[in-house]
This record gives sequence, C-alpha cells and structure tokens, in this order.
Amino acid sequence: DIGDIIRGKDLFRGYNETDKVQKAILQQRLKEIFKEIYDNLMKDVTMDKKNMAEAKERYKGDTPDFFQLREDWWEANRETVWKAITCKANDDDKYFRDACSGGTSPTHQKCRCVTDVPTYFDYVPQYLR
Repeated sequence: DIGDIIRGKDLFRGYNETDKVQKAILQQRLKEIFKEIYDNLMKDVTMDKKNMAEAKERYKGDTPDFFQLREDWWEANRETVWKAITCKANDDDKYFRDACSGGTSPTHQKCRCVTDVPTYFDYVPQYLR
C-alpha cells in the first residue's frame, strides 16, 4: 500500500532480483526526497528558535531514513494522495474489490469511502490485511 511504501514499512520483498533492486532504488530515492524535505524544514524554521528546537527534537536521530518525517508527511498528505489516486479514475475503476458483500454490493463509484480517505488500515500490519 502507498502509505506503507512512503513510511518505509512495506513488507513486499520482491518476487525476483529485479523487484528487489527496484524496491531498493525506490527506498533510496525516498530517502533523498525526505532529506530534501528535512533540509527545507530546517531552513524554514531557522528564524524561530522555538520551532527550530521542536523540529530538531522531533527528528533527532531520524537520519538517514527519516522514518518519523515520513510518518508526519503521510499524516499531513494522505488526503491529497487519495484524491490523486481517485479523482481521474474511470467510472468502472475500483480501488477496492467487493470484499464483504460477496460481489453483491460494489463500491460507491470510484471508492468505498466516497470522499473520505480510508484510514482504518493505515496501522494494521500488512500481513493482517
């Protein structure tokens, strides 16, 4: 799931070497992106000593993976990501399968939650979903 990938918690190891290499490349790129976000954050709070201290304390020891920053970013941006996934979907596209209804109750138009972001799986381990 996208949230797990961004937060660095994706359990998928890959079916073959190509998958494993691609996952490593993706994680390296995410580290680079979140380092840039971290650097920009530190630059933005330099004039405010209180915010600077809070940011440094919150993200102390978070490098090089930036897991806490990724978690915070996902919390702040999940709705935007959800809209990006669903807003241009075709009418017959579905993000969720007909899970609990035995195929008798399809999802509402493009997603199960109409306009709300489905967050009930965010912190359920992948192997339990």
